[in-house]
Amino acid sequence: MEVQDKKEKASEKYAKERREEKRRKFIKTLFSRKVVLISTIGVVVFALVAVLAPFLAPYDPNKNSLMECLMGASLAHLFGTDNFGRDIFSRVIYGTRVSLVVGVIAVLFACAIGTFFGMVAGFFGGIVDDVINRVSEAIRAIPQIVFAMALCAVLKGGIVNIAIVLGISNVAVYIRMMRGQVLSFRESDYIMAGRLQGNGNFQLMFKHILPNSISPIIVTMTQQIGQTILAEAGLSFLGLGISQPTASWGSIVSDGRAYLLQNPWFSLAPGICIALLVVFLNTVGDGVRDALDPRLRGEI
Repeated sequence: MEVQDKKEKASEKYAKERREEKRRKFIKTLFSRKVVLISTIGVVVFALVAVLAPFLAPYDPNKNSLMECLMGASLAHLFGTDNFGRDIFSRVIYGTRVSLVVGVIAVLFACAIGTFFGMVAGFFGGIVDDVINRVSEAIRAIPQIVFAMALCAVLKGGIVNIAIVLGISNVAVYIRMMRGQVLSFRESDYIMAGRLQGNGNFQLMFKHILPNSISPIIVTMTQQIGQTILAEAGLSFLGLGISQPTASWGSIVSDGRAYLLQNPWFSLAPGICIALLVVFLNTVGDGVRDALDPRLRGEI
């Protein structure tokens, strides 16, 4: 018994050391490029701005002041004021919160729905696979912005509705990716062993296939957040996204385009924020993809 206990403890210690070593290699590979490190810091800064918006914003973002309409940049109003006298700097800060919340919720929604249906399609095959594939291909055939505009016309605006709309338009990406993962793992030896042990279909999918497919899912999610934020800004710019008076980067850019000569910061400030956050997120996504590649971690 003592020998058996020692072997189990040694095995647990070895497994723990392996996990720690993989974690160190992942972090080292992820931040081996300075651009990824800078982008990660940028994403963290935007996230902190979103969380601390009530403390960072000098004014109420929705408070009108008709006596201060279209003021230029000054110490009192860093980016000036809009056509309703609202402080643009405060609205840009609160717009960070809206963009990140919509991006994260939409991607989580798309990932959960798409991953489930992708696993079901790849695992069961046959008519189930055909039906899910046809629906997925129909969604992919329609440009995302057009599909989102159509759904917005039905569901109207609002943060939750916009997140659902953008999530639905991204579901097909996860269905296709997860289906391919399942098809490559379905006939593996460990899946056959799981069947022989009496595991059910859904137990095999969630206990064995999903954990082995988590790396591409994480990479796709990281990259999709930036694209979703950009799509939300586009919808808000067209007047189909976040409804007034809620501050959204896209709606601020849309409101400021008529006043570019009077106060260029009206549109430039949120536009620069959109560009920076999307670039940061895409760069971090590329870094995560490289860090999860075993060849770059020296494991192959």
